[in-house]
Amino acid sequence: MQMSVEVRESSDTDRPRFPATERPPVATAAATLTVWGTVRAWWRDPLDYRWLVRTLEKRAALHTMRGFIAAAGATLALITGLNLFSAAGPQGWVRQVTVFNTATAVVWAVSWALGPWPSERRSLVLMAGADVLVTAGCLAESCRLFGALSLMQLVVTGGYFAMFHGPRVLVLHGGWSLVSVLALTWLLLHDHTGDTAEAASVVLTMAAVTAMLFPALHFCCWVLRMDALTDPLTGLLNRRGLDYYVSSWFGPRAHGPVCLMTVDLDRFKRVNDTLGHAAGDRALARVASCLRATTPAGAVVVRSGGEEFIVAARLAAAAATAAADRLCRAIEAEGAVTASIGLAVTTTTAAGGLDDLVRRSDTAMYRAKRSGGNRVCMAG
Repeated sequence: MQMSVEVRESSDTDRPRFPATERPPVATAAATLTVWGTVRAWWRDPLDYRWLVRTLEKRAALHTMRGFIAAAGATLALITGLNLFSAAGPQGWVRQVTVFNTATAVVWAVSWALGPWPSERRSLVLMAGADVLVTAGCLAESCRLFGALSLMQLVVTGGYFAMFHGPRVLVLHGGWSLVSVLALTWLLLHDHTGDTAEAASVVLTMAAVTAMLFPALHFCCWVLRMDALTDPLTGLLNRRGLDYYVSSWFGPRAHGPVCLMTVDLDRFKRVNDTLGHAAGDRALARVASCLRATTPAGAVVVRSGGEEFIVAARLAAAAATAAADRLCRAIEAEGAVTASIGLAVTTTTAAGGLDDLVRRSDTAMYRAKRSGGNRVCMAG
């Protein structure tokens, strides 16, 4: 059933507002942040593993990445295998541990080279297992200095965590690396009559490489990614940002309704033609601020291009209709322009996902425009 919601005029005082503190980091991508605010946003921002894998697949880069990871596993197998043939190689039970690690590294490399790309959970299990095996092999090494230096193998798993998992997983890996370094340093001091300077050098070197490097690189990549997902004029997310944050709302494990509003400014070309493009840019920025202030908490706000915006939220039909009506009235109250809003609501398990929701809301928006604009139309 199609529905059209006529817009009534209202004053600023009767428009519901949501506190700015309730806004999620993703909805105000380029909001002014302090240093600690930026670090906090990085820490809280989820890394969508499935989106990243899909992006690599679209760019025909997934097979290349698979080759790199398999080559890293083969290199680890070669390192531990060569140690078995060394004159000062492991003996007794330590040799058995080394053989086990070598065989596991071979299987690990083959599975990455020939098997399917792992799910997010399996990816974490594989890399956490690699962390444990690397540390176990280094602790079992008879030459403590060589064992400490062999902890550099944790750089391989650290690099993977930095690329495919969020900062919290990376910090856990860094903590594991530090514990491994400290354990090997204690063994080094115990077996080498307490050379404190040598132990301190090993600790600082290993800590810098295994625990400090990758969080810094991950943070830098996050800043660059956020810049690429942000519209420079309004500070909102762009169309790619919508896909990055909202595509994870759909899938077998997702639940609950999702609504999407396509907001298109009415007769915006007249603003540019009569007042100039600078005035048009200022109007777009004011609308963006209005959307930030009026959309429900947890919503993702996007400038998809030109004078068109998209708002995605986890709302059922009734709440979504009320929210869209508030948006329409709030934009009208700004004075410069009005907006036609198309609204579509679906479940997270529905076929078509985000693309279908965008298509339906876009169709409803054009129906609102044909009806005279400054109104909300809901997709059937």
